[in-house]
Amino acid sequence: MLPPASFLSIRATHPRARWTGLRALVLAAGMLMAGAAGAQQQPAGPAKPAQGAPPPLVERADKIAITPVVVPNFWNVERRLERPDAAKLPKELRFVTTDDYPPFNFINSTGGLSGFNIDLARAICAELSVTCSFQTAAFANVADVVDQGRAEAAIAGLVATPASRATLDFSERYLGTPARFVGRSQETLAKATPEEVASKKVAVVSRTAHEAYLRSFFNEAAIRPYPDLKAAQEALKAGQVDLLFGDGITLALWLNGTDSAGCCRFVGGPFTESRFFGDGFSVAVKEGNDTLRHAIDFALQRIWEKGVYTDIYLRWFPVGFY
Repeated sequence: MLPPASFLSIRATHPRARWTGLRALVLAAGMLMAGAAGAQQQPAGPAKPAQGAPPPLVERADKIAITPVVVPNFWNVERRLERPDAAKLPKELRFVTTDDYPPFNFINSTGGLSGFNIDLARAICAELSVTCSFQTAAFANVADVVDQGRAEAAIAGLVATPASRATLDFSERYLGTPARFVGRSQETLAKATPEEVASKKVAVVSRTAHEAYLRSFFNEAAIRPYPDLKAAQEALKAGQVDLLFGDGITLALWLNGTDSAGCCRFVGGPFTESRFFGDGFSVAVKEGNDTLRHAIDFALQRIWEKGVYTDIYLRWFPVGFY
């Protein structure tokens, strides 16, 4: 039986490797955008454009309308978190991040630090009424910067693992990377169930968690492994396969970019089984800093309740991946 989709599980391997080949695409397309107990979903309209930026894409050149974006919610809106005592918080909240992980954190065309994580960190600071500052480090050194007290928090696509929990504590998750099916725009498949997909040829990058998932739950489909994502995407565009299965964020950026040429759309999903796709992004603080961790959790929930999270999500992901 196919495991139920849940927003409690997110990714299999650190997605930094998945972004390496997409850097040029994201810097070109993404910067245009820049100018749990049972997670819930919120349909949203078009994104609010950044000041001076063009409005996000709502219709392809071939007149194929994009469906409303579903914004994920990882917070229990019925739980009321206590507002943190401002006197116990630092006056300046220093974040450490990286500058090579678009569209989450990267150097934009004007030389400034931009991205989804940067906007979210600024929203956290605003909610806590503290000054926000940023420093960058190599990803391998981000945890050390926090552990050594050179920054209070890290927001760099970190996930909570047994190894990382040795020196860090983590907020609640604020984003996940579900797997999704993509089909050509004329694909009539409405649901991506094992029964519906059984008659389809499905492209996937070989030796990945996504291939393992297909072989575990969609093994009646004609699975076509490809050496890399580009090859799988080209096979889908050329009609050599019916569907492509892969990381939702990566595919959303492709769908919103020029390389896809408006060929395709999401079909079914999302799929978020933790055994295959891992855990979600969290903000990391030094181990034992419960005051700041609880404050960040409070801020994240308030950001969601006020609609700020939705605005940030739509700004960076006008083609949503949930």
